Amino acid sequence: MGCWRGPSTVLACLLLLRPLPSPACPAACRCSSGEADCSKHALCEVPQSLSANTSTLWLGYNFITVLGPQSFPPLPGLLLLSLPHNHLGLIHSQALVGLGALQELDLSNNYLTALTPETFLPLTSLATLNLGSNRLGELDPGVLHALPQLQALLLQDNPWVCSCGILPLWHWLSHNREKVREKSLLLCRVPEHLNEYPIMAFRNESFRQCQETSLSAQHYITFLIIGPFSFMASIFFCTFMGSIIVIYHNLHRESHFWRRPRICRGH
Repeated sequence: MGCWRGPSTVLACLLLLRPLPSPACPAACRCSSGEADCSKHALCEVPQSLSANTSTLWLGYNFITVLGPQSFPPLPGLLLLSLPHNHLGLIHSQALVGLGALQELDLSNNYLTALTPETFLPLTSLATLNLGSNRLGELDPGVLHALPQLQALLLQDNPWVCSCGILPLWHWLSHNREKVREKSLLLCRVPEHLNEYPIMAFRNESFRQCQETSLSAQHYITFLIIGPFSFMASIFFCTFMGSIIVIYHNLHRESHFWRRPRICRGH
């Protein structure tokens, strides 16, 4: 009953009864219980006013083309990040820093053509990665080695180039079959005679020619250095030996001249 003693006391009681302010939620999102749904809002970048306790972030069906450094606000508890059906073509090596708790990442149906191992290094807890329906022709296995907790990988519907360059990825896939989902949809696009051929159907002998003739970049650099050096060395050696022979021949001739007997004629 003491709350009715005066206007100031009434105001204080009302403030105590007022619910605490809810965490920030961007205008383009719908937020509830740690989940932020920001899909289908024609966004060109990741909203920055997300709550730090966000655990699930839906960003599908937008127009995000690049994930640059500091694309995400601090989200230490983010477990699921969904980015399908954007126009994503580039992910900066520092774009995912601070998302170490992330367990599932969906990058499907985008325009990704290349990924570097540094891209996923911060994601030490990632268990599921979806790279399906992008424009990947090759994939450096170092990208996958950077994910120690990876359990499920989706790579279907990419235009894989089945030349010698795909050998390292094939090795990884062969040794991690239990992690690869939709294996039957990993199909070659190039060269033409292997179009629609399943990558997982290759065998060791399929790459025999690559293993016999393939040269690393270091080999080519070595050849470029040694080749001109050897050519110049051979010219120098031939010139030097030629000079030695000419000098020897001249000295031999001069010595023979002084050794010849001289005929003295009388007066």
